[in-house]
Amino acid sequence: MTDSTTTVVSAISGTRSGSVTVRATEHGLPIAIAIDERELRYSGSALAATILQQCTRASAGARAQRRTLLADDGVPAEVLDRLGLPTLARVAADANDDLAEDVAPTSWLKQV
Repeated sequence: MTDSTTTVVSAISGTRSGSVTVRATEHGLPIAIAIDERELRYSGSALAATILQQCTRASAGARAQRRTLLADDGVPAEVLDRLGLPTLARVAADANDDLAEDVAPTSWLKQV
């Protein structure tokens, strides 16, 4: 049996195109960032906003994983709710909402 309170939990989130991916802990600490060189054509503030958005999404996924670990250890659902830990279903629904609001690329062609 593992100790679910000391296990480091992280998750990955990426942009629709996969040009920016972030692995973050449940506390929002980014532990790995991958940026495709295509993203460097945008301003620094736009890239920073994208990284922060992906960090937030990854953090939510990690918090849902923490909830699952604690639930498996017998922590009641009402306690997990009071801790503010989302369910995997809630994280998936939020991701779908974010994708619905996300602007789709105007072209799938790559610049030559």
